[in-house]
Amino acid sequence: MTRTLMTSLVLGALMLSAAATTRVVTPTAKMADNTVKFNLEQMIPSQFGQWQVDTTIVPLKLDPETEAKLNKLYNQTVTRTYVNQNGDRVMLSIAYGGDQSEGLGVHKPEVCYVAQGFDMRTNKPGQLNTQYGNLPVRRLMAVAGERHEPITYWLTIGNKIALSGLDSRLTMLRYGLGGVIPDGMLVRVSAIDRDAEHSYRVQDRFVQDMLTAVSPEARNRLIGVF
Repeated sequence: MTRTLMTSLVLGALMLSAAATTRVVTPTAKMADNTVKFNLEQMIPSQFGQWQVDTTIVPLKLDPETEAKLNKLYNQTVTRTYVNQNGDRVMLSIAYGGDQSEGLGVHKPEVCYVAQGFDMRTNKPGQLNTQYGNLPVRRLMAVAGERHEPITYWLTIGNKIALSGLDSRLTMLRYGLGGVIPDGMLVRVSAIDRDAEHSYRVQDRFVQDMLTAVSPEARNRLIGVF
């Protein structure tokens, strides 16, 4: 039996189990209503370590239709470009939604970038090692004409990173069976660079510096609780 088939069977069984208990347990309590409020713009410093906000490069601009869809899902977003003393630039985009009952899957970068006309050359799992834990991430390479954009991203549902489709569904299911509608956050860093491996190393340093600079509470928001 292949892994894909096994995954489908397990997921199907869990979905059937969830359907059977829907009449008994219906998610009604929003996690966001019972957690400390925060402001993304204030939570992420505009300067930390060797990094400071740079306004010379504008991150990917979404078309109006895609932007309207995201505005319905996300309550807060922050989009900035940082530069360090070596001239390395990293684009940061964070989106937070207080109600993840519909999931984050259709709004992952590999979907949004393709919708914007990019060719997704690479899409693979990765690991970003930090002193706060090893983050499971996705590594992408999006190309549009002469623009080559290596991307690293992860997402949280509730207080856990849930990157794959199966992880996301299982996490949503666990919260749902407890009567809770989780919140969620998608964190994306990227750069304009044809050398993907070099860019990923720069992105990793940026993420580590950012996690060190924010408060413990903000860090838990960004990467969940291990």
